[in-house]
Amino acid sequence: MGKSLVLGCLVFVLVGVLALGAWAAGTYNRLNEVDQKVTAAWAQVENQYQRRMDLIPNVVETVKGAANFEKETLEGVIQARASATQVKVDANKIKDPAAFEQFQRAQDQLGGALARLLVAVERYPELKAVQGFRDLQVQLEGTENRIAVARQDFNTASLAYNTLRKSFPTVIVANFAGFKERPYFKAAEGAAKPPAVKF
Repeated sequence: MGKSLVLGCLVFVLVGVLALGAWAAGTYNRLNEVDQKVTAAWAQVENQYQRRMDLIPNVVETVKGAANFEKETLEGVIQARASATQVKVDANKIKDPAAFEQFQRAQDQLGGALARLLVAVERYPELKAVQGFRDLQVQLEGTENRIAVARQDFNTASLAYNTLRKSFPTVIVANFAGFKERPYFKAAEGAAKPPAVKF
């Protein structure tokens, strides 16, 4: 009787350990799957930012050809692009909120400089009449829309990941395995303030 009780307890403990191990492995795999979705969404954000970076030199060269175009506005775009290219954030660094925020700030500055450039172009009908510039402007506007969608998709993937990561008991495996919380893209500074409309 004593041996069968000890054997029964050992089997019970062994089954418990196996069940706990299976749960931990399943939880780890699920966290890894959701983490990979965040990484894939980040790759799309990078693709769209790279598309914008590739278009900017063509826009700058086209605008340079316009007589008397505001040099300060053009230099602002060139400097913002240079600054944005210096801030590199790969899939591993997006787990670092400070690096992510620095990257977002540089991209927001570039987006703002481009917006100022496109507003300034409105005062140059001869530039707006150039077909090449109009094509580049349409591509840039399309790219800005793609960036917004890619950022939204990244935030959605990060939300799913962070929600899973913080849920109990998954948080135990997440903390033990080193799964860190992912940051979100936020609106650019001053975005909540409506633009002034003057007639």
